[in-house]
Amino acid sequence: MSETRVVVQGTPNPNAAKFVIEQGRLGDESRSYFGAHEAAEDPLATRLFGIEGVRALLMVDNFITVTKTENVSWDDMVREIVSVIEEELEERGA
Repeated sequence: MSETRVVVQGTPNPNAAKFVIEQGRLGDESRSYFGAHEAAEDPLATRLFGIEGVRALLMVDNFITVTKTENVSWDDMVREIVSVIEEELEERGA
């Protein structure tokens, strides 16, 4: 099985970043979550909302757009977000 690799890309919104999954997929349906309560049935989204500063998620095919709160720096979040995505996809074998 190949190792999951996630590439981080900026967006026009400084409080949003795109996490592109180079190996594996998230599924065919797009999903948007605006709080942990909406993500209760999605293990990856639930874990991402456990990271301080995550405000919203858009999950589509091979990428996740994470929107953060303004009071948290990307420097404090990116490594943890990438780790969660990689771990979750590797556990699924995606």
